[in-house]
Amino acid sequence: MNPHLHSGYFTQSLESIDPQVFQSLSAEEQRQQEGIELIASENLVSRATLEALGTAIVNKTVEGYPGARYYGGAQNADRLETLAISRAKQLFECGYANVQPHSGSQANLAVFLAYLKPGDTVLSMDLSAGGHLSHGSPANLTGKWFNIVHYGVSKEDGRIQMDQVRDLADAHQPKLIICGGSAYPRTIDFEGFRKIADDCGAKLLADMAHFAGLVAGGVHPSPIPHAHVVTATTYKNLRGVRGGLILSKETDSERKLNSAVFPGVQGSVILNAVAAKAVCLGEALKPEFRLYAAQILANARALAKTLVENRIDVVTGGTDTPLILVDLRNLQLTGKQASDALEASGLICNKNSVPGETLPPQITSGLRFGVSAGTTRGFQEKEFTMIGEWISEVLNALSKGEKMKMISTSINGKVLELTREFPIYENES
Repeated sequence: MNPHLHSGYFTQSLESIDPQVFQSLSAEEQRQQEGIELIASENLVSRATLEALGTAIVNKTVEGYPGARYYGGAQNADRLETLAISRAKQLFECGYANVQPHSGSQANLAVFLAYLKPGDTVLSMDLSAGGHLSHGSPANLTGKWFNIVHYGVSKEDGRIQMDQVRDLADAHQPKLIICGGSAYPRTIDFEGFRKIADDCGAKLLADMAHFAGLVAGGVHPSPIPHAHVVTATTYKNLRGVRGGLILSKETDSERKLNSAVFPGVQGSVILNAVAAKAVCLGEALKPEFRLYAAQILANARALAKTLVENRIDVVTGGTDTPLILVDLRNLQLTGKQASDALEASGLICNKNSVPGETLPPQITSGLRFGVSAGTTRGFQEKEFTMIGEWISEVLNALSKGEKMKMISTSINGKVLELTREFPIYENES
């Protein structure tokens, strides 16, 4: 035996070697099994993705890009990354793809680094209107290094007003304009944004993290024909591993963007994540993924419709994406109160800022719901209509000051009954 290793280093299971970690992981799988996941940034990966993440490729370190690595022994790494790149290009019909970013935020930061200098002006959606931290929030690096100007949404209908975007672009002459965000539920006018960007000489970045799966499935307009560069995540409705992508229809910025990722904002490649990205991109190229994307959209609209019918204030009145944003101010509830009550009922969502937000991010005036995980589980419009009724029952009861323990127990029982009909990660006999 190697004296530098404990007995069983290469052979013992996680359960036997570290029962504390094993128990926590087992408890998490049970939580996912028994609850309904309604967080828009979450999904359920395939068994194949789980297997790709837990292979010996995790032992390999590489820096650089396929064919130009700084470490030897990279032939299998090159093969995997080249495959992931090829699948991303095919899936999104683009000429350039970088699969290395560890997250959507790092993909966005790389774009900033590629096209901007500190102090340059960026025009992006305000966080409370549906933007994202990495688009220039004061709490984020992008907001500290760059001059950020924000556009919002209409007070009347919660939608982007292109006249406001144009006026701000004319007044501030940004070097970069960003469209897309984390809580904007409607289709974006990518062509209109590109016209504004061209008129002021700006680059256009489209962040499609929350609808990349719908684009891949052909049920949502693609920003790729219009934007100079597009970022996305491989989880959410692409239902893959956590990680980011950078895409472009052209290849003229390939060198600049690649250098911005490595060595610009990150070092070595997480190869098991790249392998898992290749898996999810391959899954998304299969015909059944288009059915999945269409079902996501149908489910999101069924959930939004049910909430509206139960007098829940859905921002913009509906959705064109996998997410629904709810304003709780008419119910005199905070996002924290509501999300805690829903979680006690087995319905997991997140508190979220809404247009015109006045409360801190730890409290908020709204909720964000997503249907991607439930759709992966097998839920269709019937199930999401039921879920919408349960959400409404909890929120309306909470608003009226009713005792929640009995209601939460009742809803939780219904949730358990439904989730048992649609189990996840069952072992095949």
